[in-house]
Amino acid sequence: MAKVGFIGLGIMGAPMAANVLRKGNALTVFDVSPAAMDKLAAQGAAKAASPAAVAAVSDVVITMLPDGPDVERVALGPDGIVAGAKPGLVMIDMSSSQPDITRKIGAALSAKGCAMVDSPVGKTADHAVTGTLTLMVGGDPAIVAKVRPILDCMGTDFFDCGALGNGHAMKATNNLLATTLVALNAEILAAGIKAGLTLETMTSVMQKTMAWNNQLAVAFPLRPLKGDFSPGFMLKLAHKDCRNALRMIDAMGIDAPIGKATLAACQDGIDQGYGANDVGVLVKMREEKAGVKVRAAK
Repeated sequence: MAKVGFIGLGIMGAPMAANVLRKGNALTVFDVSPAAMDKLAAQGAAKAASPAAVAAVSDVVITMLPDGPDVERVALGPDGIVAGAKPGLVMIDMSSSQPDITRKIGAALSAKGCAMVDSPVGKTADHAVTGTLTLMVGGDPAIVAKVRPILDCMGTDFFDCGALGNGHAMKATNNLLATTLVALNAEILAAGIKAGLTLETMTSVMQKTMAWNNQLAVAFPLRPLKGDFSPGFMLKLAHKDCRNALRMIDAMGIDAPIGKATLAACQDGIDQGYGANDVGVLVKMREEKAGVKVRAAK
C-alpha cells in the first residue's frame, strides 16, 4: 500500500483520486473546495490543510489542476509541494501543463532529493470514473517504473513519451489536433446539411474516404449529434490545451495557422458563454450560423 497525496479534486481529479483509494492505497487530499475534500473523506481519504501538508505525509503526490501556472504555484509556492517534500518523494503531474513549467518544477524537486513524472491524460470524465484514461508519461524510466502501479489505478492505455516534460508535449499536440477536428467537422457537417445533404449520407461517404476520423466515429455520436452539449470535455479546457500547444509551437519557431484558427473558434465560443459546455458545442455554434440542425436520426 502506497501513501498517495492527491491535489485537485475537480471533474477529472475527484474520480481519479477515488480510483487510487479504491485500489487499496492510503490517500491524503487537498483542494480549494472543502466540499470536494469532504466527498473523498467520506470514502476514506484523509484531508490536508495545504499542498505542503499533503507532501509531508506522502510517498507520491499527484496533481490534477486547471493549468500550468496553477501547478507551478502548488508545487513551488511557500506552502507548496516542494516545501513539504521529504527526500524520495515523487510528484506526478497529471494536469494539462507545459513542458517548461514541468522541467522547472522537476529541477526544484531534484534539489531536495525528490523526483517528478508528468502524466497528462486523454479521454473524458467518464473514463476518469472507470479508471480507463490514456496516460502520456514523461520522466526517468526508473522513476516511472516505481510509480507505475499508481498510474495503473487511473488508466489502461500507457504511453512512454520519453524525458520529463514530453508527456505534456504529447498532450498539447494531441489535443490541438483533436480540437481542430471538432471545429472542422462542425463546419463541414453544417455546410453539407445547408447544401441539402443528409447527415447519414455524409457520414456514410466519409467512412469510405480519408475524411473519416474518430471525432466523427466516437465523440460526435455520444453528445453533439444528439443535441447534448453537457460537458464531457469542456470548451474552456480545450481552449487552454490549444493555447498551451501553440505557445510551445511558437517557441520552437513553427507556423501553426490552422491551430490558431481553432484557438480562435474556441475563444468565440467562450465569448458566447459556451465555455462550460462540451467542446462539441462548436457544432451548435455552426448550426446557429447556418440555420440548420446537425442531428443523427433517432
